[in-house]
Amino acid sequence: MIRLTVLALLAVIAGGTNVCAAQANPLSAGLQSDYKTIRDYFVRAAEKMPEADYGFKPSPDVRTFGQQVAHVADDQYNLCSPVRGEVRTGAYRQIENSLSKKSDLVTALKAAFAYCDGAYAALTDSTGTEMLKDQNRTRFGMLNWNLWHTWEHYGNIVVYLRMKGLVPPSSEPAHTS
Repeated sequence: MIRLTVLALLAVIAGGTNVCAAQANPLSAGLQSDYKTIRDYFVRAAEKMPEADYGFKPSPDVRTFGQQVAHVADDQYNLCSPVRGEVRTGAYRQIENSLSKKSDLVTALKAAFAYCDGAYAALTDSTGTEMLKDQNRTRFGMLNWNLWHTWEHYGNIVVYLRMKGLVPPSSEPAHTS
């Protein structure tokens, strides 16, 4: 009986090792997965808010909903361009200072996330440790900063959506087929 238990334990350990071996880049894969989640939630939230409420802000001292969307779009370029080995050609707040209509902002947000998609897709555990030129961060660190920054502002816009009686994408019931 003890021998069977030991053999079963060894089989479980060996199976777990194979799973880890199959996942050659577990750190970057986790970051990529989390990025896709927040990217999709943020776009869905931007699409969900009615055009008339893009100028809404819960208090006078914070950004409007539209400015939140624009800020996140801007920072996709600001934070992903160093990872891509590029310098953003636009101003730091180019989108926030120039767009306010929902259709323009949703388009800009999708384009900005598409720009970052390439930086996340190219990341591996090995390349993630490389220091970025003119930055005091690694590739992984910069993309992680972008990730938590986007989640931070998603938390802001969740409040805006709730104040307008809308359910944020992350709280919607899961769809089952």
